[in-house]
Amino acid sequence: MKIDRGRFPGRTLVPGTGGGAALPLSEPLSFWGGYDAATGRIIEPRHPQYGASLQGRVMLMARAKGSSSSSSVLAEAVRNGTGPAAIIMLDRDLIVALGCIVAAELYGVDVPIAVVDGETWDILLRAGADATLHVDATPTQCTITVC
Repeated sequence: MKIDRGRFPGRTLVPGTGGGAALPLSEPLSFWGGYDAATGRIIEPRHPQYGASLQGRVMLMARAKGSSSSSSVLAEAVRNGTGPAAIIMLDRDLIVALGCIVAAELYGVDVPIAVVDGETWDILLRAGADATLHVDATPTQCTITVC
């Protein structure tokens, strides 16, 4: 499969810089009960990516699901060094954003969140897990690079 390489626009939900191997999730994930902050692994048995590690990856998740407590689990994973390096979403999610904002404020670790349009989302999904992604998100500008 041909991978579209290049730079693509996004909208900054949480500023920061991060990159790593892509991990596209085919279904939403609840961090509360579906993710182990100690190991960085998806532990929801019915999730298609069950057992996959988010540690140091760029997670692509169209939308989140679950409890408002998800933000605390995500912040704890970031503190532990087991969380994603960046998150790219199709739909804004303030609970996921809150987890990354808290981690930045309390632990000084930035995990940027970019929101993209449908066309860019499709391009990033086509790149798949073989791609390395880099998110550079300032308060006013966001660029996603497919390497």
